[in-house]
Amino acid sequence: MCKKIVKNTYFLLLAVLFSTTMEAKISNYVGAYVQAGEWTLLPSESNYGPSFGGVGGLGFLYEMQLGPKYSPTRFLLDVGVGAQGGLTSFIQGSNMYTTLKDQKDLNGDPFEYVYEINNRHDQYMNIGVQVPIMIGVQHRKFYMLAGVKVNANVYKKAITTATLNTYGHYEDIPDLRGMEEYQFFNNYPLKGTANATLSNINLDASLEIGGRFGGVVITDAVGFDVPKRKVEYRLAGFLDYGLGDIHTQHLNEGFVAPSLYDTNPGSQAYVYNTTSMVDNLKVNDLMSTTNFAKKVTNLVVGIKFSILFQLPENEKCVICRDAYGSSVRRGRSGGVQYEE
Repeated sequence: MCKKIVKNTYFLLLAVLFSTTMEAKISNYVGAYVQAGEWTLLPSESNYGPSFGGVGGLGFLYEMQLGPKYSPTRFLLDVGVGAQGGLTSFIQGSNMYTTLKDQKDLNGDPFEYVYEINNRHDQYMNIGVQVPIMIGVQHRKFYMLAGVKVNANVYKKAITTATLNTYGHYEDIPDLRGMEEYQFFNNYPLKGTANATLSNINLDASLEIGGRFGGVVITDAVGFDVPKRKVEYRLAGFLDYGLGDIHTQHLNEGFVAPSLYDTNPGSQAYVYNTTSMVDNLKVNDLMSTTNFAKKVTNLVVGIKFSILFQLPENEKCVICRDAYGSSVRRGRSGGVQYEE
């Protein structure tokens, strides 16, 4: 008796599985998207706060929709490829100092040549190829996708700007300032550029939530091909959060004084009536310097607009119902039309 029950149950499960498979519907879409958002770098265990900036991108995608026929719910698989570029900045309000000790001026008096750096601004520019791999669900007008995005960074640049004050610090007299003929400058502009120390490949966890819109018209005549959804539009918010460290650590100093002048003062003559003392000051971006952060995490929050085109399908209309479970009404032209 038990064997008979198990056998019957087994065949019943096979029948249900077969029936579900026969009822499943797969629709294929191709399309394009544009997106824009806020790009933030989050340094951990650091004295620096997050950066602020913008990012934008565009690309192409393929989507497979899978679900029971005539059901308003679909399971989604999205893959694509696109390009993304952005600019984000760290702004440091506090001053920094670099000092050349044991200097002698043109009169032979000893002093310290002091560099005072203000209004430091470190910008990071990045352009890369992005490959999203997402799965999700769609129910009527609502949809949600989750997955990962692989970013291959192909162009990386760091730009550091600041203003510089230089002065002579003497032991017995006030500091000498504002004497450009002796290279004591006020608000002298500084700028340094280099390849940014961003990793070549980084991986983001991604979440996308939004709505879709667009309509179709179908016929109520049995035996005719059912016109399928031709175009679908989507508008969503998304969040990408880095799963690893986005930067590679280097051991640079923030500002490096000209090594030519950091020697025994009696070994050469110093010329203070040119701009060599400031023009030869090397500027390194924050993320390439020592002890900037143990880890830097990537974060992008933004909006995304997509347009999808359904690939052709040949399928006969047996019972002409709304494939998305929406209301139906009779159109003026005699066919059955529905609106979502």
